[in-house]
Amino acid sequence: MENKKVWFITGASKGLGLAVAKQLLQKGEQVVATSRNVKALTAVFGNDYAANFLPLEVDLTSSASIKASMKATVDKFGKIDVVVNNAGYGTGGALEELKEAEIQQSFDVNFFAVIKVIQAVLPYMRKEKSGHIINISSIAGFAPGLGWSVYGAAKAAINGLSEGLANELNPLGIQVSIVSPGWFRTSFAKEESIALSEQQLPDYEHIRTAHKKFKSTDGKQIGDPNKVAAVFMDLVSNPNPPVQLFMGSDAYGRATSKVNDLAQNMKIFQSLSVSTDF
Repeated sequence: MENKKVWFITGASKGLGLAVAKQLLQKGEQVVATSRNVKALTAVFGNDYAANFLPLEVDLTSSASIKASMKATVDKFGKIDVVVNNAGYGTGGALEELKEAEIQQSFDVNFFAVIKVIQAVLPYMRKEKSGHIINISSIAGFAPGLGWSVYGAAKAAINGLSEGLANELNPLGIQVSIVSPGWFRTSFAKEESIALSEQQLPDYEHIRTAHKKFKSTDGKQIGDPNKVAAVFMDLVSNPNPPVQLFMGSDAYGRATSKVNDLAQNMKIFQSLSVSTDF
């Protein structure tokens, strides 16, 4: 397969990362899958795709570990065409309830790890004057839901980073896409993928109700994770890919509602906005 690409996917032992890695391998692509535990990867993938598959144990909070994984990728496949920054987890709770360590850990994994991965891969992509970085955000980063303020903040940071990065890298032949999924039928609504605040104050019982409703969606989400790889391949093959893609009809609808509300609000307060001009 002449046009097959080398994909570097973080958080590939479960959820969207796992589904995408499997689908790409089935389509003949070359895949590097990372996880905190390489045994979790080998248990899932076995030896079915040995020639096109490289499982790596990577600590995404360590620049040295990430750089070593990039070198291992290039040593095996000769290049890195696409990075999918997928690893992350949900942080739930009122801001007042969350401890500093819980907030820091959320940003370390959901945001700062993305920066480390991008900084590590760019020397390889700049050398080739090509590449595509796909940063998995969330609809919560654009239109946050109740009880996910810190998670929404981390994903909003991904959005801002990616839009600025797209401007930096486009002249170098490197594309950047933000993919903001809605709810997909993965493990994301399960305890293993979310961390709720240890402290729970009585006044925030409405947040507990919202979290209970969120957990009840497990197994009923509208999004099919096995269709995501095809979307990513379409993005990568497109000469003019979007910087922002809302993935899933629920995400698209929520984003549309937010855009309409924002436009209406801007119009209402236009006179106040421009009142500070000389």
